[in-house]
Amino acid sequence: MALPAGLSVVHADSQGAPLNYFLHAAGPAAGPTMHLGWALAALSMAVIVIVAVLLGIAITRRGHSEHAVSLVKGEKGALRWVYMGTAISSICLIAALAYTLVTLESVAAPPQAPSVVLTVTAYDWWWKIEYGDADGGPAFVTANEIHIPVGEPVKVVLKSADVIHAFWVPQLAGKTQTIPGQINEQWIQADAAGIYRGQCSQFCGAQHAHMAFEVIAQDRAAFDAWRVAQAKAAAPEAAAEAGSDSTAVTHGAQVFQSHCAGCHTVRGTSADGTQAPNLTHLDSRRLIAAGALTNTPEHQLDWIRHAQQIKPDSLMPDIVLTTNETVALTAYLATLH
Repeated sequence: MALPAGLSVVHADSQGAPLNYFLHAAGPAAGPTMHLGWALAALSMAVIVIVAVLLGIAITRRGHSEHAVSLVKGEKGALRWVYMGTAISSICLIAALAYTLVTLESVAAPPQAPSVVLTVTAYDWWWKIEYGDADGGPAFVTANEIHIPVGEPVKVVLKSADVIHAFWVPQLAGKTQTIPGQINEQWIQADAAGIYRGQCSQFCGAQHAHMAFEVIAQDRAAFDAWRVAQAKAAAPEAAAEAGSDSTAVTHGAQVFQSHCAGCHTVRGTSADGTQAPNLTHLDSRRLIAAGALTNTPEHQLDWIRHAQQIKPDSLMPDIVLTTNETVALTAYLATLH
């Protein structure tokens, strides 16, 4: 799927690029933590340099036995350096702690009430996204792709369905863990339209590295239009009538029901599984398999047939399809837009 009109991936290609763009903040919840990160990095480098210099001096300078004896006896002149080092270290650590606490307080709550409230539940290894109607918009469920309006704070309620994960969109906010049996909260805000990479940052198993998601920031009109479209049920029959092969779509729906409906939901059909991503508007997403593949018909089939090669140990099994079933399922999935 192509990028939505007017959007670009911010600072780095979302496919396969390292998360090095945490060095750039794109929202008010990320700016203070970015500055804190730079400050702590500078402090750490300073300590490394000082220790390296002192170690070099100690190695290159010839010691005298009387100096060692006097140090053991507690000579004040020798211990003065120990006292100074301890005092400086303590001051730096206390200052770093104070700065960290101030930073945490500054990003604890948004400057205004959130305009959108959504719930994110982490699974091994994907993300369930629920938009409720508490903020006045329609309620629906999607997966691995979050849309938000530009310049408005968004409240994110975080849950876990299995183990501890961590929700992290480095350009928009710091990390917050998702813990089984516990509800945590975070807020994010994007100052500019674009696509921001998110990632689980808490090791959670074999496919931890392949547990990504995207946050797509749009202007308010585009966001509202997307939300209304996502709340609609799928209409494969109508899409088939507009296409050229309604028979293939009908057969594909049967294939989907027999192979996929036990885990996946497609609203408007009898498929109502809850243990895997909601596929009602599958073709509206840029990526599939929690960021492992771009969303193309070829990759959809590759994922269906070879999921255990792409993401070993995931709950998605490899599905064996005949040639006719493959053609029919492809036609059906193409209607889920």
